[in-house]
Amino acid sequence: MTGRDGECMRVQDKDIIYLDYNATTPVDPQVLNKMLPFFMQKFGNPSSGHPIGKEAKGAVENARCQVASLLGCSSEEIIFTSGGTESNNLVLFGVTEALKGKGKHVITSRIEHSSVIEPCIELICRGFDVTFVDVDRNGKVDPDDIRSTIRPDTILISVMHANNEIGTVQPLKEIGRIAKEKGILFHTDAAQSAGKAETLVDELLVDFLTIAGHKLYAPKGIGALYIRKGVPLKKIMYGAGQERGLRPGTENVAYIVGLGEAADIASKTLDEEIKRLRKLRDFLESRLLEGIPDAVVHARGAERLPNTLSIAFPGKKADEILLRLKRIAASPGAACHSGKVKVSHVMTALGVPDNIALGTLRLSVGRFSTAEEIADAADYMVNELRHL
Repeated sequence: MTGRDGECMRVQDKDIIYLDYNATTPVDPQVLNKMLPFFMQKFGNPSSGHPIGKEAKGAVENARCQVASLLGCSSEEIIFTSGGTESNNLVLFGVTEALKGKGKHVITSRIEHSSVIEPCIELICRGFDVTFVDVDRNGKVDPDDIRSTIRPDTILISVMHANNEIGTVQPLKEIGRIAKEKGILFHTDAAQSAGKAETLVDELLVDFLTIAGHKLYAPKGIGALYIRKGVPLKKIMYGAGQERGLRPGTENVAYIVGLGEAADIASKTLDEEIKRLRKLRDFLESRLLEGIPDAVVHARGAERLPNTLSIAFPGKKADEILLRLKRIAASPGAACHSGKVKVSHVMTALGVPDNIALGTLRLSVGRFSTAEEIADAADYMVNELRHL
């Protein structure tokens, strides 16, 4: 894979074509270079009052400003976490704990990431009511379904910005208007969309927004949460007073610096990158449909992330397809547990028949994908799949 200015990015095997950017991204070399000094030369604790500590504190605050710029908010509305899962848990448990005296009803969708679904299941075990709203065949939530589900005791709505499997972008602005009308807090998991779509919080009308660094060319183990000023949120971890008292623990300075740099790069390149990724994705999609006429593209009729292609090969199984495609690094659309392939909850929510769902692959391109390797991948896949 070739990066900006011809800088070479290699996966473990140089013959493998990486089409799994929705699973994780490589750390951008520019991001890594910004991080490196904070492991050795600039190793201070941001809570220390001496110059070395103050330097680390300044780096954290600069990164906070960079993330805030990507989201169009104040730096005071950003806290750093260990990643998307922690951010989602903080919102779901923090809001419900803060507002349990007002109500015990939460609304979400059937196609959320497990880091939202599992906390919602735990909330049910704790005595809360959670409504899982259906989606249409393209994986889109109908805002009217949200409206009709709202009750007097509804305290939180959580709908992801874009689905990690099929790429469908949700109508957050419409849902946000409904939430504001009713005085209900609104959260979105934007782990998959940040850096691939506009994530300006005032345009999306959200009160909370989740970012995961490793989907954004920063390292794994770092994330951020936007918290609109003045909204109620109770901490779920206890310790010192870092991150507005909501996320105690010594800050992971090097990784925070990396996330800040990644957000800055995304801010500066977003419009151009959206166009480039969509062109690569559309080429791959059209070539596969041309070469494998019975292939099915999920959510083709919806607004999707520009880099994401969820495509099924009816009558085949994703795990067998990937075994055949030795040069392709991609994810199955069906989940594999204990050697058995199961239809994912997203495919089930879309009402996709099993013979199609089980043969689904998620192909996702990214910053270091090139036109040459995507053309190579398309030709290789068509040739191999014709013989499967």
